[in-house]
Amino acid sequence: MFYIVAGVAALLFILVIIVFREKPKHPPSRAQSLSYALASPDASYLSSIVRLFKNLNFVLLVITYGLNAGAFYALSTLLNRMVILHYPGEEVNAGRIGLTIVIAGMLGAVISGIWLDRSKTYKETTLVVYIMTVVGMVVYTLTLNLGYLWVVFITAGTMGFFMTGYLPLGFEFAVELTYPESEGISSGLLNVSAQVFGIIFTISQGQIIDNYGTMPGNIFLCVFLTLGAALTAFIRADLRRQKANKEAPENSTSLLSQSAEQRPLLGS
Repeated sequence: MFYIVAGVAALLFILVIIVFREKPKHPPSRAQSLSYALASPDASYLSSIVRLFKNLNFVLLVITYGLNAGAFYALSTLLNRMVILHYPGEEVNAGRIGLTIVIAGMLGAVISGIWLDRSKTYKETTLVVYIMTVVGMVVYTLTLNLGYLWVVFITAGTMGFFMTGYLPLGFEFAVELTYPESEGISSGLLNVSAQVFGIIFTISQGQIIDNYGTMPGNIFLCVFLTLGAALTAFIRADLRRQKANKEAPENSTSLLSQSAEQRPLLGS
């Protein structure tokens, strides 16, 4: 199995080197073209991070994204232990439940991405999916110990559909809130937040499960997911990339001529 994974990774590495280009021949949108023009060769990675953390909306998104993704990491790590505690000898089905979460999450990510591309309702979609993640987590928590494994398959899959479906929404929302800053930096900060919360939640929930059981451990995650949904409601939908796409060409030209002054403001 490890040789197969290594082979696939090596193949992808070769394809990236041969096929991928640094950037497309033509910018995919007016906003991206303007972003290239506004980019300063003297801008440092650290200064960009400082500007991003002055953006309150982005800071809230970093926290809420970390809470959601961290909960997902904790659940994925401790899923086998939770299932075995209630269904002894069902190690194989525990793995299948994990597979169900992954497949449902892939479907949720695709559907949420398509919806977001068509509706452009970034905050509304993100908030609804976050709330449904909380609902899915609560239902999963209440049904895990009922004794019916098929119910766990359904509730875990539903939870995975929304929980994983939120992840691409978070990245897209971050790009909107931080434009014209580098997408790599904003997405990197989201991933850092997810890893930090994932470590904290995995260790904490593991200790709670060992001492008090699976339900208190899952309630622990429900509380933080509810907090994340509440904080998401306070994020202002400042869709900067969409505004840049809608600007008239003459306004874009004016913006280019004043880029040295406007760039710090856009990150504030």
